[in-house]
Amino acid sequence: MSAETTKQVINLEDGIQIEEAQSFFATLWENNQDLILYAGKQLFLAIIIIIAMIVFSKLTSSLIHRIAVHAKWCDDALERILKQISRYAIAFVGLLIVLELFGVNTASLLTLLGAAGLAIGLALKDTLSNMAAGFVLLIMRPYNPGDYIECGGVSGTITKMGLFTSILTTPDGLFISVPNNALWGSPIKNYSRNTVRRVDITVKVSYTDDIEKGVEVLSGLLNNNPLILKDPAPQVLVAELAESSVNLQLRFWAENANYWTAFWEVKNKLKVTLEDAGLNIPLPQRVITFTNAAPKEK
Repeated sequence: MSAETTKQVINLEDGIQIEEAQSFFATLWENNQDLILYAGKQLFLAIIIIIAMIVFSKLTSSLIHRIAVHAKWCDDALERILKQISRYAIAFVGLLIVLELFGVNTASLLTLLGAAGLAIGLALKDTLSNMAAGFVLLIMRPYNPGDYIECGGVSGTITKMGLFTSILTTPDGLFISVPNNALWGSPIKNYSRNTVRRVDITVKVSYTDDIEKGVEVLSGLLNNNPLILKDPAPQVLVAELAESSVNLQLRFWAENANYWTAFWEVKNKLKVTLEDAGLNIPLPQRVITFTNAAPKEK
């Protein structure tokens, strides 16, 4: 068989296959015209819904970002979580609408998902409790990243706020991961929230010393320190008449950033200041009395 004849046979076979395909699609169209039109319409609507959900998700994320920029209570962590929740919620609603278009009974599906969600919630109740506590903490803001807190038996500087845990760093550099439920369920002591803090230092002087002079000398020490605020005014008070000393309490206020600097400066100068004024820092004393009683005769 020549090459030209072979080519003619191949073209004839291709033509027959094309005619068979055309005949198949024509028959399919005639027998299922309504179904094909319905399916095409639903598919077109599904694509439109998906596109609309994507656009709506982006608009929602943009709106959340604008709110976060202007709202003091919303930072990057809360903004990220709100965006994720909005995306999942919009995607879930879009999925339900698409399934409804194709005749899926979404009511039964929601019932099934609800039962599954209940079972998962019971199995992961502690995790969900941490998530709920984390969301409340992000909204209420009892502390922020950078704050030094004490809560639930732990203390440290907040380095990260998450939906399930909060990360703290202790002054000696330790890493602590605390479940949010433990923080939310206990009183939180935030050392960084207020701009000023009061420092309390107790000083012991001897009973033989002039107490008025001690108060005057210590008041001068506080008034000459530039880190100590003048309003509220610093105070030196007689706190206790102890067994072997008179305890004077120094009370003064300092800005939060200068708290420890002022504390250590005052502590460092206390001994020299008292000694220069002729005052004594007494050591604990005990009086022991010995009796030499004669033994009783039997």
